[in-house]
Amino acid sequence: MLHLRITSPADLTDDVLSIMADDPAVSSLSILRGAAVRPKGDVVLVDVAREGANALIDQLRDIGLHESGSIHAEPVQAWLSEEGLIAERRTPGSSADAVVWVDVTNRAYEDSELNWTYLSFMVLATLIASIAIILDSQILVIGAMVLGPEFGAVAAVGVALVRRRYSLLALSARTLLIGFVVAILATTVAALIGRGLGWITVDDVTGPRPQTAFIYSPDRWSFIVAVIAAAAGVLSLISAKAGGLSGVFISVTTIPAAGNVALGLAFGVGHEIWGSTLQLLINITGMALAGWATLAIHQALWARFSKPRTGTTSS
Repeated sequence: MLHLRITSPADLTDDVLSIMADDPAVSSLSILRGAAVRPKGDVVLVDVAREGANALIDQLRDIGLHESGSIHAEPVQAWLSEEGLIAERRTPGSSADAVVWVDVTNRAYEDSELNWTYLSFMVLATLIASIAIILDSQILVIGAMVLGPEFGAVAAVGVALVRRRYSLLALSARTLLIGFVVAILATTVAALIGRGLGWITVDDVTGPRPQTAFIYSPDRWSFIVAVIAAAAGVLSLISAKAGGLSGVFISVTTIPAAGNVALGLAFGVGHEIWGSTLQLLINITGMALAGWATLAIHQALWARFSKPRTGTTSS
């Protein structure tokens, strides 16, 4: 169940109420006349089955409500309502499968924002990854993967392609590019300092590393794992039953590859730079394609349930 708080200009309120009153997914509808101060107008409160939310929001956008008013949607964690239960039963589909696109798109923009926090996590994760490579420690590699914030921006690429939000595509691509460049440069500087102090030697970078050799040795499995992990991650992001993101973070070697690129640059080891760069590109490409395909398939399968409904059906 979702709760919608709608701020509507007075001249659009009757249209809003008409849309809501005619939709069988709506279980409760309230209006506070003149309660809104900015923007000035009325406040409409609606409880709606999650699987019916997209059709309602699309109709509100069609009348231009988002341009002069606002639509706030939030999940209802617990509720007791016979009308709510009836609304869920008569609305096609499952709430766990329903994608509330306005929520997914908003989160994609937030996750793609290039800010100090994002860059800090990128740098810290890449530093840990480089230490993991020097020590040949899989535990530290996993820690670096979990700490890295890049998956949100990669998933945003898929959202942008499916929803045709090209400004989001440009934003997410810019964030990924700048994030990895800054993280690699900062880690390269740290590696050069470590080299100057004698803490890191070229043997640490080029010597046998049985626990972390996969980082600079990409193969077909690198792409396959990236595709599967990203598909699971995107499903976790769009589903009401999230829980697969940790699996994505510890399956895809983007951050460790960036850390190895930095070490290769610090010591001038070409094959380490090339192998890790290829690993990084393969993983990002696989994740982006998987995110796009997962969302596109989900949208196509759900399309028949998202048509605007009129009238009610018996429960």
